[in-house]
This record gives sequence, C-alpha cells and structure tokens, in this order.
Amino acid sequence: MKRFEFDPDGDVAEDIRTKYGHDSDLLKIYAGTKDVQVNKWHHYIPIYDRYFSPYRGKPIKMLEIGVKKGGSLKMWREYFGDEAIIYGIDIDEKCREFDGQAAQVRIGSQDDPEFLDEVVDEMGGVDIVLDDGSHVMQHIMASLMALYPRLSNGGLYAIEDLHTAFWPGFGGGLKSRGNFFNRVRRMVDDMHRWYHDGKPTFPQMDKAISGIHIHDSMCLFEKAEIPKPTFSRVK
Repeated sequence: MKRFEFDPDGDVAEDIRTKYGHDSDLLKIYAGTKDVQVNKWHHYIPIYDRYFSPYRGKPIKMLEIGVKKGGSLKMWREYFGDEAIIYGIDIDEKCREFDGQAAQVRIGSQDDPEFLDEVVDEMGGVDIVLDDGSHVMQHIMASLMALYPRLSNGGLYAIEDLHTAFWPGFGGGLKSRGNFFNRVRRMVDDMHRWYHDGKPTFPQMDKAISGIHIHDSMCLFEKAEIPKPTFSRVK
C-alpha cells in the first residue's frame, strides 16, 4: 500500500481537483478534516459525491460498516447534515468512544445477521449502506445478503476497497471464485433474468436491483422494485 500513499506534505484538495476535475463540498469537508483521522482513496471523493449528493439535506438513514478512528462518520455528518440518522458499526470495542459524537456507534460483526437486523431496527430502516469494514470476501457477502433486503426502495448500497477482491489474504484472487466481482457477474445475470430461464443466484436481491455501478475498487447497487420490462413502438 505504501506505493499508493500521497505525500503527507502535499495538498490533498489540489491533487483531487487536478487529477479528477472535481470540486465539491465533500472535497472541502474531507480535505479540511481536523482533530480526527479519516483516510480515503482520492478517486473515491468524486464517486461519493456523484451518488450521495441526491440524499443531502434529507432525513436519510445511513449505516457505515467500519468506524476505525471515527473520521469518516464525522465527514458524513457534515456532508448530510443534522437531519440524517447515521450509525457506524465495528468489532473493535475501542470504537465505543465515538458513540454519540458525529453518529451512533454499535459494536458487533458485519457477518452477524442478527446484529445487523438489531441495528437497522434501532435506526428505523436504512437508505444508504457503506461497507468499509473488513474487506474480506465472505464478510462483504454476508453483510450484503443480510442488509440488502432491509434497504429502502430508492436506497444505495456501496462497497469500497474492493481491490482486496484480488488478494488471497482477503479470500479473493485474480482467478478465484471467491473474488467479489465474479459474484457481481451473477448478479448481472439475475438482473436480466426476464430474458433467460435461469433461477436467481441471489434471491435476496431478486427484482430489486435497478443499477450496478463499478468503479476502481468500488461497487454500488441502486435498489428499486423492478416491474416487468415493457417494449412499445410510438409512431
């Protein structure tokens, strides 16, 4: 990872503006973070802003998997505003110290469906999930299968740091069946099962994916109820 690290004395905001032609409130919030630690890949900032900006200023409910130093929760609080309900989960007991600051923090595992259900129940539902947890393939899938059915229609499920899909230490590998992107391929098949005879591989997401977006190390799912496609000719 060292070969990707940005010069600690460099200008983060200028690097993102120059490389990606991007300037936004989120960039200012991220680059201007003080007192708490937050670390993100620079190309994530414009991606986040592209997909998350429609939810700003609304009483949305967001769950972030992975709390770490608490900086990301603080960033999202500033970005989404006071009306948002924001929760973070982590297995590290030390993360309790961040509870009640920028967000509510609960301690538990992202691959425990009962724990995830309890958190979503406490939140009163969930509109955005951001998985920045263990980055282990089986944990990513466990969270997705448990939380996607609980995601509201019109909601968004984002998974980041998916470069680990190519690392054996995280259950992945370039040719590995466990590579998350190989599972995404089957999710694409499920999206199109109106046009083939196969059964859904992931019934938890059946007829509820309106879009799948893949970026470098990130995958985002848009949820909506999908009616049967209709074709017409208009003269």
